[in-house]
Amino acid sequence: MSENLAGKVVLVTGASSGIGRALALTLADAGAKLALVGRSQARLQEVADQVGSDALVIPADLSNPAAVDDAAATTLAHFGRVDILLANAGLYIPGDVVDGDAGAWDAMLQVNVNSVFRLVRALLPQMVERQSGHIVVTSSISGHQAIQWEPIYSASKHAIQSFVHGLRRQVAPHNVRVGEVSPGIVLNELWGYDDPAAIASKVAAREGLRSEDVADAVLYMLTRPAHVTIRDLVILPQNQDI
Repeated sequence: MSENLAGKVVLVTGASSGIGRALALTLADAGAKLALVGRSQARLQEVADQVGSDALVIPADLSNPAAVDDAAATTLAHFGRVDILLANAGLYIPGDVVDGDAGAWDAMLQVNVNSVFRLVRALLPQMVERQSGHIVVTSSISGHQAIQWEPIYSASKHAIQSFVHGLRRQVAPHNVRVGEVSPGIVLNELWGYDDPAAIASKVAAREGLRSEDVADAVLYMLTRPAHVTIRDLVILPQNQDI
């Protein structure tokens, strides 16, 4: 029997745009209670207004470890628990290592890797205590292979893969499920797409995904029966050959 998400408390990072925004809207439709984390309070509030429910808006720069901890603490203080963590926030930096910006890499690793570690650490104890919880991390096809034009980004997603697989085995005895979704090209701001016509053209050519496609995949993961864990879900546009 599929899991019912009505009334579940879900913390979504990177919720102001792209996949995070699509996740928030999709889970709101499923009846979840939402904590929305992102850098822009104004954009988060726009999402909260669209959700049409009592969503908690938490502006936070997840490259700052203290902000990560505060986001978790604020959510727990408001709702009393977190049933589902969707660790989705991420930065994307491609390019050659020889002329890369090491400072920018550090910021990306703080968000893509360290913020995930810290959020899980902050929220896991109450999941273990309740013997219930679900964690889904947004990874990438880049986490399944090293892509030459984005080696640092690929490294950040390989770190996520290792973390998800190790964590899953640690917490399985406590009925906490852990998985990751690995999209290919997603036609949103992270990839430089914000024109609806350009997005529609790429989708028609089967060369890119919509953020909503990824959100639908995550909804499927979250609603499987309690005895089912989807560890890895790779989702690609049909014509992405990589």
